[in-house]
Parts: sequence; C-alpha cells; structure tokens
Amino acid sequence: MLVFILNAGSSSLKYQLMNPIIKKVFASGICERIGIDGVLKHEFGDDKELKLEIDMPTHKEAIEAVLSILTTGEGKVIDSINDIEAIGHRVAHGGESFKSSVLVTDEVITEIERLIPLAPLHNPANILGIKICQELMPGKPNVTVFDTVFHQTMPDYAYMYALPYDQYTKHAIRKYGFHGTSHYYVSNEARGMLDKKHNTRIVVCHLGNGSSVTAVLNGKSIDTSMGLTPVQGLMMGTRSGDVGAGAISYMMKQEGLDIDQITELMNKKSGILGISGKSSDLREVLANMDTDERCRLAVDMVAYNIKKYVGSYVAALDGIDALCFTGGIGENSALIREIVCTGLDGMGLVLDPIKNNKKRSDSRDIATNSSSARIFVIPTNEEYVIANDTYKVVSQS
Repeated sequence: MLVFILNAGSSSLKYQLMNPIIKKVFASGICERIGIDGVLKHEFGDDKELKLEIDMPTHKEAIEAVLSILTTGEGKVIDSINDIEAIGHRVAHGGESFKSSVLVTDEVITEIERLIPLAPLHNPANILGIKICQELMPGKPNVTVFDTVFHQTMPDYAYMYALPYDQYTKHAIRKYGFHGTSHYYVSNEARGMLDKKHNTRIVVCHLGNGSSVTAVLNGKSIDTSMGLTPVQGLMMGTRSGDVGAGAISYMMKQEGLDIDQITELMNKKSGILGISGKSSDLREVLANMDTDERCRLAVDMVAYNIKKYVGSYVAALDGIDALCFTGGIGENSALIREIVCTGLDGMGLVLDPIKNNKKRSDSRDIATNSSSARIFVIPTNEEYVIANDTYKVVSQS
C-alpha cells in the first residue's frame, strides 16, 4: 500500500510517501513559509534533492505543489495521485476521545475540532490538512494518528493533577503526553533489541527542539513528562518545561503580563533560548559552552532535567532494562548522553564512552558489556508508525 503521510503545521507541512509493508520511502520533504512566500524541499531517489521557491498563500497551494512534484518533473516518483492508496495524518491532540488511530469521518473531524482548546496551535492546522486532502484526493481514505494515543494507557494516579476533581470532569484537565508515535516506535525497537517482549522496563528520552521522557512497562506507557500541553516536563528549545505556579503568577504581576503573553513567553521565549540568550539550537549552545557561562548553564540544566526524569521513571518502573535516546539531540549529542548517564551506575546503567562517541546512524547499544541494563541509541521513525497505522486501519475498514 502506498501511503501519503502528512504533518501539517501552522506555517509549514512535512510529508512522506511510503509503502509501510516493505518499509520503503519513495519521497519526503517539507513546505516552509506557507502564507509568506513558500519554499519546498523535496528528497527522492538515491539522495536526490530539489529546493523550489513556490508561491504558497495557503496550505492548499502547498499540498498541491507537493502532489505535483511527486507526479511530474524531475522529482517525480509516481505516475499519478491515483497511485496513492491512503493518507495518514499526524494529529497532535486526541484528548480522551481517541485511544487508537481512526478512519476520518465527519464525526471524527468534529471531535478533533472540539479538542482545539487543548492544542490551539496544532489541531487547527492538522484539521486543515485533512480537509484539503479530502478535497484534492476525493474518495481516498484518510486516517488520523494521534500524538496522545500511546499515553492513554497511563493509570489515573499518573495522569491526574492534584486540582479540584471537577476541573477534570468539567474541562478534561489532566496529563495527556505527546511524541507518542516516537515513544511507541523506539520502545518497541528496544524490546526487540533486548530480545525480551515480557516484563520489559524501558525509559525513552525523545530529545529535540521538543523533548519528553516516557516510562514504558511491557510495551505500554505508564507515565510521561509532557502534560495537558507540550510545555510541561523537560526544558526544551524554547519551552520552559516545569515551572512552579507561584513563579508564573509572580512573573505575571511583576511584568504586567496577561495569560496570552505568559503562554507566549513560556512556549517561545524560554528553555534553551531563554537561558543561553544565544539560540534555541542546542548544537550552537554546546559549541559556545566553554566560553559562555549562560550556554554552559543551559547545557547543565538540559542534562540535569533529563537525568531527574530518568531517575524518577526508573523508580516508577521498579527498575530498568533499557534506557533509550532518540530525536535530534538524543541521537547526535554524545555529550548530553554522557552527562545524563553519569552517576546512574547504581541503577545498572553504565555507559561505554568509546561506544558513545562513535558516530553512527543506526540503532546501537552504548552500554558497557558489564552493565546490567542496556543503553540504546535508536533513530526514531514516526512516519513509519503513521504509515503502518494507516495501512492497518484501512485494511480493517
């Protein structure tokens, strides 16, 4: 089955064309600066790339451009959009309404729209992508794959906030978690690398511009660091992560900020950018940490917060069989992995510095041979999860 995978954001969209049965990617790319001018970056064939400037006033023109480049010209990989058999959509927030990936219906769209207050920056764009695909490829099945679904197995004592209970019953205020497709893929790969499908205790660190840690017991999420929204948990590129409510209200009073302004500050001006004052890109901050005290502080804070969550989740799992690193930072920063793992020997996690510093793009074990628990670096593949879920839902419908 040939699946068109779409991840629509507010001013960009990522895409991929994949056959999940044979796990083959035919093309992938991104449309950026939608509504401004428009840039399409297209990868296909044997490491071939195209970069085109195309007018994209709306997401519709962007998706039309993608379908055109897939079927015509130098970047062509299929003869016609009729070759596409299904479309899989990444949707940020499914609330408590969706506990699995589902075939898109009018009722599904209505429910995702109802959940917009839980993900005001993401769900509207996701819905827009669905509706445009329905218009441009009528009759093709569309499937929604939710970031939150993998975490629907969390027990109530893990996902509830200690607020008045009616805040949950009236407004569904609770922890939902995100990066679910990544945490699912990586933890499942780790179980295979452990050659152990039962009684597995795995902690996955998805580390990138957005970061989260998840405790996975026997293939199921039992706790995760992100909450009602993605701002909770780890310190990230521009997100603050955990901040006490008292500090937030005090800052609002001191700076004269309203709720929208404080939300903007905590989501887009904090984290690595806010502390370093230099960049939200950890690579740049790492490069300056020896000469810039604020960059050094940002790196120390990032690593400390990851380690703190790892330790708490080892306790929640009553031990650990594998610690996994994934995402742009998790896969590529040997220093962050080293700092996080330093001092975890008592938990059975002993990092091999030589293995850790080898630059490889495949999945690998970077623990010492004597380590009682394994430490894996596993490249994530969220697009495969979306494509495979789409295939399974369509096949069963």
